[in-house]
Amino acid sequence: MANILVSGCLLGIDCRYKGDNCLCSQVAELAKEHTLIAVCPEQLGGLPTPRDPSERQGDRVISVNGADVTKNYRAGAEAALRLALLNGVKIAILKSRSPSCGSGLIYDGTFTGNKVPGDGVCAGLLKKNGIRVYTEEEIGSIDWEDA
Repeated sequence: MANILVSGCLLGIDCRYKGDNCLCSQVAELAKEHTLIAVCPEQLGGLPTPRDPSERQGDRVISVNGADVTKNYRAGAEAALRLALLNGVKIAILKSRSPSCGSGLIYDGTFTGNKVPGDGVCAGLLKKNGIRVYTEEEIGSIDWEDA
């Protein structure tokens, strides 16, 4: 049994920028064998729900209306990291392509749906601190040996 940090939206919590969720039954099923710790880094960083969509533009996170929300994203990532460390988390399952949670592939900052290699702010911080990050699309490839 492992403690796993999970994007709240994947567990059916209405915390996405549109005020909805993206429940992933495969992720929710993990609660039968593991302790799931739900987080929404955007909310932890003080952003409201719903909120303007945002995308990474280099080291910054900018909303579709041009507001720089980088400070909020960094604060939320730091809070998620604190929760992970306090709970001995070694694995996180985060929402794919998100400017906060995306791992390996994120939207390119043009709000056109184009994607580029990269990590969201939270995913990147977790990885830098030794936490293995997966998206909901990678559940089948998780190595549970040292979770």
